[in-house]
Amino acid sequence: MLSKTKVVIIGCGGHAKVIIDILKSDPEIDIVGCTDPYARGWVSDIPILGDDTILRELYDSGIQHAFIAIGDNAVRQRLSRKAAFIGFHFVNAISRFAYVASSSQLGTGIAIMPGAVIQADARIGDGSIINTNASVDHDCEIGSLCHAAPGVTLSGNVVIGEGVFLGTGTKVIDGMHIGEWSILGAGAVVVDAIPHHCLAVGVPARIIRQWD
Repeated sequence: MLSKTKVVIIGCGGHAKVIIDILKSDPEIDIVGCTDPYARGWVSDIPILGDDTILRELYDSGIQHAFIAIGDNAVRQRLSRKAAFIGFHFVNAISRFAYVASSSQLGTGIAIMPGAVIQADARIGDGSIINTNASVDHDCEIGSLCHAAPGVTLSGNVVIGEGVFLGTGTKVIDGMHIGEWSILGAGAVVVDAIPHHCLAVGVPARIIRQWD
């Protein structure tokens, strides 16, 4: 019988609870615990081992796989870099209640939540989150460290840059491009391209702020 992959989960908030639930159902994964800068005790029956300073100790003890269970894209980027520098490899958390086309291409450290749909030839970058009931249609390209919140709908051939946050219920028509680290407010409907580093809201989505 093959041994399970021992995984530490970095984070212990609400997002981590969903990740724990998904990984618990994976027969190849053994969750050894979570880390968090402040919390102590347990989360979803998984022990909180301490803060992130113990990651090096865990790695040296033979626990060399991790999942960054943080919803904020910038924080997830920082912690991913820290864990990768130590040497951790990232596992995927893919719900058995999601649909993932066999021709899709998935990075590492990604979360695909229950009810999510990933259609043919879609590409999901490292560290991205496809949240509950979000839909990514054919030939979409989602960059690394993105977060498609619950109920997001992407039509075919949409290109999403690194670090983009798509708020709950965002809808994007086919062929649109959304620039890196932009934010779409909940319920936004994207019918024109969105540049890098923008906040856009409304129906149709309009840019209300842009930063360097």
